[in-house]
Amino acid sequence: MSTVGTGAAGGAGRRVYEYALVRVVPRIERGELVNAGVIVYCQAAGFLAARCALDEGRLLALDPGADVAGVRRALEAVEMVCRGGAEAGPAREEPAGRRFRWLTAPRSTIVQPGPIHSGLTADPVAELDRLASDLVS
Repeated sequence: MSTVGTGAAGGAGRRVYEYALVRVVPRIERGELVNAGVIVYCQAAGFLAARCALDEGRLLALDPGADVAGVRRALEAVEMVCRGGAEAGPAREEPAGRRFRWLTAPRSTIVQPGPIHSGLTADPVAELDRLASDLVS
């Protein structure tokens, strides 16, 4: 799936970006999920960031015994890995593209990435805001 993001008329100044949703799947066997974040990567702009927001009510509706604090810590870790630096742990020295690929690698845990999608944008920060608003909030 491809999405066309914000940008200048005629495509001038727009760059390819990739994004993936961050999903919370409290009971893997049921396959139910809550969108809890989005990761945006734009290689041309040197941009990697995540915006996470957990809707506790939705999560607890799917699994009243969910470890909300643990999920919050996992979502915070996604944001920290995107930012890089000391708080990113072993990923701190990795380039943004490698950190994006690591974060979006398939996994069978309670917090997992969705498929990667791409689009064009002139402003990766605005694209992150738009995607978070449309798909997470």
